[in-house]
Formats: sequence, structure tokens, C-alpha cells
Amino acid sequence: MNAIARTTRANTIAAASATPVLAVTPSFRGGTLQERLSRLYQIAQRSDYVFASPLGPFFRLGRHYPLPRFVYFGPHTSDSSLRLAFYAGQDHTDLRATTALLHFIERLATTPDLGHGLNLGFFPLIDVAGFLLGDNRNLANASWTWPADDQEEIALLARDVRLSAYHGFVRLESTAADEITVRLRGADGGAGYTGVELLNSADFGDWPVRWEGEPLSSAVHGPLTLAGDLPHAPFELTLAIPAAWGDVEYRQATTEVLRNIIHRHRAFEANAWHI
Repeated sequence: MNAIARTTRANTIAAASATPVLAVTPSFRGGTLQERLSRLYQIAQRSDYVFASPLGPFFRLGRHYPLPRFVYFGPHTSDSSLRLAFYAGQDHTDLRATTALLHFIERLATTPDLGHGLNLGFFPLIDVAGFLLGDNRNLANASWTWPADDQEEIALLARDVRLSAYHGFVRLESTAADEITVRLRGADGGAGYTGVELLNSADFGDWPVRWEGEPLSSAVHGPLTLAGDLPHAPFELTLAIPAAWGDVEYRQATTEVLRNIIHRHRAFEANAWHI
């Protein structure tokens, strides 16, 4: 791990401690999302494991806009811990994945042992300019290697990937399908660097699920396109929840599957370090 990556924890904690909550909280439209974000920032201020550490800001139309990020350092986290990034909110017209991820981060802050030994980064709202300013962009298909000039959020995320050297990426989105769709990409078509079976059918309970697989060579967008800049071969897991589902079921499915992903990596990390 390079020197920058080794100091990520210290820098994140220092930045979170030095920055007032309101100064880093974007003025989102819509009371529900604003209230949940504000509550999570307040929870993070009191947490020993979850920290609010926004990326940026980027400048647009005379104002600066931060990109929300929450970083979790589980108990017994070290410089060599597994590092995973979770992304949601690529399309500002459908933010249910955003609210579901915020709900999960709150749960992680109140039950920190869930991610014992792991280093997790959460990015609940990628399309900040779309949400605040109504920009009509397709960030889901944006190039992370060469982001367009009006895709400032992607440029910030790509820089974070290179600095943090994540072992894996988990992307949350909605789908028009009637079942949960799981897409896994990695250098060997499997679980990637960590060697962990990320999910199996039992992790979805009674929810219907469809599995898809793509080789690394097919990655033309998203964080996996930066694999060549990382010291190891990462995986990318996309979890797509049916858009037709109600908000409660959508949130429950997202929370349950993310919990199972983290449990598997937690077990792997514990076995590696005999915790």
C-alpha cells in the first residue's frame, strides 16, 4: 500500500473532526432526504467508527458542492484491511438506492461490530449536480478514466479510487426487471481479489434473484475501468433492486443483502488475522 493509502484513516478522522456538520451538508431539495442526511451527519459526529468526509467540493454556477461520503473503520481495522466502496444515486430521478444506503449506514454506525476489521467507503448520492441543479446526464455510463467536463462527481470518485486502492466496488441501482439482478465483474469472472464468495442464493431469502456475469474485458464504464491503476485486481458487484417494489421492501432487500456481503468479508478478514 502506498503512503497516501496508509494515511487514509488518520486524514479522514482529522477532516471529519475539523469540519462543522452544517458546512459539509449540501442543501438538498426534498425534506426526507435532507433530514436523513442531516441525521446521519449528526450520528457520524458522535460515532467512533463512521465519519462524514465529503469529497471535493466541485464548483458550478458560482457555488461549491461537496460529494457526500461516509467512511467506516471497523474495530481492529488496520492498513492491510479489506477496503470496499459502495455507490448509489447515479440518477437523481430515482434516489431510492440513496435512501436505502443512508439507512444502512445509520445501522452500521449504531452496530459497528457488523463490519469488524473492514474499511468501507459509502457514496450515497453521486448525481449531486443533477439533484441540485437539474442537470440531465447519464452518470451510470460515464467514463471513470476520462470523465467529461460536466461530470465533476465522477472525476472526484475516480481520484478517490486511485488514492484509496479499494479491493472491490458495490454499485446500487434500480431495475425494470421483476427480480433482483446481480452482476459481477472481475479479472477472473469470479469474486476478484478478496477470494470471498460474495453472495449466493441463500443470501436473498424469499426474494427472486437473477445472476449475470461479465468478464473484465467488457468493463467500459464504472470504477472497474480503473483496475489497471490499482495494485490488485478488484471486483465490481452491481445490485439492482426492482423499481416496482415498494419503498419498504426496496430498503429491506438492500439492507439485508449489503449486510450479508459485509458478513462474508468480515469472516474472511477475521480468519486471516485469527480475530
